[in-house]
Parts: sequence; structure tokens; C-alpha cells
Amino acid sequence: MKKLLVICSLIFISCNAKIDESQLHLLNGYWEIKEVTFKDGAKKEYTVNSTVDYIKLDSMTGFRKKVDPKFNGTFETSNDAEPFTIRISNDSVFMSYSNNANSWEEVLTKLSAESFSVKNNQGTTYQYNRFEPINITP
Repeated sequence: MKKLLVICSLIFISCNAKIDESQLHLLNGYWEIKEVTFKDGAKKEYTVNSTVDYIKLDSMTGFRKKVDPKFNGTFETSNDAEPFTIRISNDSVFMSYSNNANSWEEVLTKLSAESFSVKNNQGTTYQYNRFEPINITP
């Protein structure tokens, strides 16, 4: 019984682990969306992505842009990028976006070297995994 209690406690603690500011550099790089979980619990999985997100964070500001991976390991991109800032409040990390037409925030709910998740104001959670390019060269 004690072993079960210890295991359950470890799972609970790891699921509620706070994201530390020192971990934010892990956001840098290429990410592909894997799953969207809607407020009602419905899920949409993505098995193939034609675009991936490139995130560049320097200190507490950064940008996010869509890029098209190519089979030779390169990426095609435009100059469009969505700037964001990091805001930390009440032990939560927020990615705050703003452009001429809109502003919004997503709370960073999970962050590791391999994946991250964000939740928007509508209760939709987006899970991303680190993108691994397929390099097909002769």
C-alpha cells in the first residue's frame, strides 16, 4: 500500500511540475503539432504536417513562424513571424502575442526537450513534439 501511495504521489508531482524560467530556452527550434484537445475533451491528432513551427526565444521575447520542411533537410519560409513575449505570473508561464488585428495569450503547461504544450483562453490545448527532419538525399 505504501508503494502505491509513493508512486501516485510522484505521478501527481510530476504532472504538476512548474516550468522554470531556466527551461525556456528549450522552446527554441522546430516543432510539429501532434494533438489538439478541445475544452469538451474531444481530440484531434495530427499524423502528417506540411508545415512546422519555428520558435526563436531570446531572453523573454521571441517569435514564432511557420516553415515548410523539404526532403533535403532544408526549410522554405516567408518573412512573416508572430512576435511574442514571455510573462510569468502566479507560477505560470504565458506566451503573449500581439499584432495589428489581435492579441492573445497561451499558458505553457508542459515543457521538455522533446515536447511542449500550451493552453489558450478557450480551453484548447495544443501539444507539440520536436520536429525531426526526414533527409532523403541521393
